[in-house]
Amino acid sequence: MCFLGFGSYFCYDNPAALQTQVQADMKVNTAQFMALYAWYSWPNVVLCFFGGFLIDRVFGIRLGTIIFSIFVCVGQVIFALGALFNAFWLMEAGRLVFGIGGESLAVAQNTYAVSWFKGKELNLVFGLQLSMARIGSTVNMNIMGWIYSRVQHLLGHSGHSTLGLTLIIGGITCLFSLGCALILAYLDKRAEKLLCKEQGKTGEVIKLTDVKDFSLSLWLIFLICVCYYGAVFPFIGLGKVFFIEKFRFSSQEASAIDSIVYIISAPMSPVFGFLVDKIGKNIIWVLCAVITTLAAHIMLAFTFWNPWIAMCLLGVAYSLLACALWPMVAFVVPEHQLGTAYGFMQSIQNLGLAIISIAAGMILDTRGYLFLEVFFSACVCLSLIAVVMLSFVNHLTGGDLNWSARKREKLQKVAATEKES
Repeated sequence: MCFLGFGSYFCYDNPAALQTQVQADMKVNTAQFMALYAWYSWPNVVLCFFGGFLIDRVFGIRLGTIIFSIFVCVGQVIFALGALFNAFWLMEAGRLVFGIGGESLAVAQNTYAVSWFKGKELNLVFGLQLSMARIGSTVNMNIMGWIYSRVQHLLGHSGHSTLGLTLIIGGITCLFSLGCALILAYLDKRAEKLLCKEQGKTGEVIKLTDVKDFSLSLWLIFLICVCYYGAVFPFIGLGKVFFIEKFRFSSQEASAIDSIVYIISAPMSPVFGFLVDKIGKNIIWVLCAVITTLAAHIMLAFTFWNPWIAMCLLGVAYSLLACALWPMVAFVVPEHQLGTAYGFMQSIQNLGLAIISIAAGMILDTRGYLFLEVFFSACVCLSLIAVVMLSFVNHLTGGDLNWSARKREKLQKVAATEKES
């Protein structure tokens, strides 16, 4: 189950690991390069609403997971063939197909986890799934450059054919994940017969009409999400060359430092999840994460301090924000609107990532890395303003986003007792 998304996360950041090679071999500028990330995000602006529906009502969890895994494999193959045939438009088409499968596969993975572990070790399973995903991203960042150099040595030259073969080799991880999907389908089918267990469902109920009922607090959470992740994922996508050019790192050193955010988040996500569960005070955690991220970007923009300091801070902050921000949606939205709220949050996040990725590429082409870092810092500042506003709105409306875990548990017990009586 944990390996189900390994191939998807490994191949998602293939462009980041091979940025220099992609731009040189395909003769594209940074804006065109970042479009590879935008094409992944565009289909998920819509598909986030329908991934759960397709799993629940159309395919079922087993067939749905296999179909989404096939989309990921086919997308990676098209992406690699685009490089092999020196057709950048085909590479973009491959990323579009890859995106159709990637996000929906994550929904399917979570559905399997809930189906098998609900009421038991669910938080641990979610933590392990996230850790395995980040390990996939980390391995990609540190091995794809080496694979390219081996293929280059084998062929005796660099160029688009070398890039294409490298991407095909990377695509083996997608076949591995497809194999995991087939094994999971068999095990789930067997459990259904032996244990009389029902096939897993997402439980999501998507109603677009619910959007008009969303509170100001929820819209501020959406704004935090878009602005924050827009300053993290596109930066990692462009980070390798940034560290080579500004800090004179070797290609291998640049790949290592660019992947440190994922390396830190692998073990820290379950730890921070446990802490937030036990302590509460979600807004305070989010505020700390945003301020730490802003400090990291300012250090990278305006100083020549060892970038390992800033990137380690960014890794810790990224892990903390994910654990504190996403659960807040459940505190401000009624249960019957949760599917719509999370779908909308993912949709806006993907829309923001697509636009910011293209903007980041254009800024880098015309203005350079200093202006790019100022742009990312501005995104984090918007996120910081939204967190402060959320704190005020929560205080004025008597919301529970900043309650301690103990207070929330106590009031939930009181509410349950009143309901019973």
